[in-house]
Amino acid sequence: MRRTGLATAALCGALISSVAGGALAAADAKPLTVSNVLAASKPGDWRPLDPQRTLYLDFDAGRVIIELAPDFAPRHVANILALVREHYFDGLAFMRSQDNYVVQWGDADGKRAIRTAKKTLPAEFTRPARDLAFTRLPDTDTFAPQVGFSNGFAAARDPATNTAWLTHCYGAVGAGRDNDADSGGGTELYVVIGHSPRHLDRNVTLVGRVIKGMEILSTLRRGTGALGFYEKPEERTPIRTIRVLADIPEAERTPLEILRTDTPTFNALVEARRNRADEWFKYKAGHVDVCNVPVMSRTPP
Repeated sequence: MRRTGLATAALCGALISSVAGGALAAADAKPLTVSNVLAASKPGDWRPLDPQRTLYLDFDAGRVIIELAPDFAPRHVANILALVREHYFDGLAFMRSQDNYVVQWGDADGKRAIRTAKKTLPAEFTRPARDLAFTRLPDTDTFAPQVGFSNGFAAARDPATNTAWLTHCYGAVGAGRDNDADSGGGTELYVVIGHSPRHLDRNVTLVGRVIKGMEILSTLRRGTGALGFYEKPEERTPIRTIRVLADIPEAERTPLEILRTDTPTFNALVEARRNRADEWFKYKAGHVDVCNVPVMSRTPP
């Protein structure tokens, strides 16, 4: 293990004791595993979803919950909210499912009118890094000088250029575009369902991430056309509706809260992923990729 890893492990050992509130009386009382970290978490380690930036996507297979990221793509998020509130997506369909890559939905036939929103927007590939809340991971990354998490979203930053951006991890939601960088706006959205395509970072505007329902999206029937597009309309998966959580009655909501990424508990979880203490593991990697750190959700106790 690197020296930084040893220091982090020592820190997290102390953290897990304090986080546990007595449940783990000493750093070595229980292995530093993800399950033990979560079991020792306190109510303040979790946050509710913001109703104004959460989407419910409902279709026959179930419900997908998406958390939007206005801190990184404010214009796209505002436009997506406008599209949702004018019911633009209702009745459209998933038109693409490319194995180990993405699923995508939108107006496959190009007939849906836009009433209040915009069809295209200037790209929001990056944002200024200064003043951005950022929990940095201790390890190096292939695609960015620094990686970590910002308010629950996997992200990267470059202090030399004062830029930050979201990363294409499993479950990331992006706005599809054509060759022109400014040709997207949120009328077509995709979700990463395969190995993290980090080469797309800073080439597409990422707008959020799936919080719940990835098991539904990742098992959609694969398209046989180019890039995984469905060749026949009947192969598409229809969307019943997409709604903003704030617009949904309490009785129809799915209770959910998210692990905060700015807490000692999250730091302990990162270390538990870097050096797996579960009995099954015989080798500790001493390293973790930003796309291999889970940001947990749960039903409030």
